[in-house]
Amino acid sequence: MLRKGVDVFLGLRTVIYPAPDLAAAKTWWSSVLGIEPYFDEPFYVGFNVGGYELALDPNGDPAVGPVTYWGVRDVDAALKWVVAAGATVRAEVQEVGGGIRVATVVEPSGAVVGLIENPQFVLPDTLPGEGRAEGPGR
Repeated sequence: MLRKGVDVFLGLRTVIYPAPDLAAAKTWWSSVLGIEPYFDEPFYVGFNVGGYELALDPNGDPAVGPVTYWGVRDVDAALKWVVAAGATVRAEVQEVGGGIRVATVVEPSGAVVGLIENPQFVLPDTLPGEGRAEGPGR
């Protein structure tokens, strides 16, 4: 049973930027970051930046802006926790591939907050080699 927010949130994981012109956004971010995306599909582009993910979503809403995803152990329990604390569900829990599950809420002051359960995530300071992880939602 969850008792405190610290029992729910593991830390920041992913920031997803709306990218209506995905090709232009991918080119710009590749240039700025000095790396190519590790995940590159028409529906989502992901860059690994020091073990965390910067992502581009062609279906994202520029009016909403970027959505930051917080890592959680159990997205179902975390969603219940934040709703009980006053958040409103924006998108229910959904599987996005690779065992990764996400949901989004709107917190009381109006910001969109993402929750991500990613069993593949490895903290950057525990990564072998160059310190770069691979996989969506990292």
